[in-house]
Amino acid sequence: MIDTSLITQKLREGVWVVIKLGGPMLVLSMMVGVLVAIFQAVTQIHEQTLGFILKLIVIVLVLLVGGSWMMETLLDYTKGIFELMVMR
Repeated sequence: MIDTSLITQKLREGVWVVIKLGGPMLVLSMMVGVLVAIFQAVTQIHEQTLGFILKLIVIVLVLLVGGSWMMETLLDYTKGIFELMVMR
């Protein structure tokens, strides 16, 4: 029988996995957005696609660089969840 402390631990671990996987992309895209906004304010160029394209490029680069690590982290968490399901 699985107790509630084990379930709570796995839920906490799941939140941490989400933060680890999504955090780098969110922080870097936010930084790019701020830099583009400053650039647009200084140069008075107000092109909406400029910020979108740069954010998209940054996110793709983060996925290319850290994608394997992200997949391994997600697979380890998923294996732990399935092991708990088998224990029941």
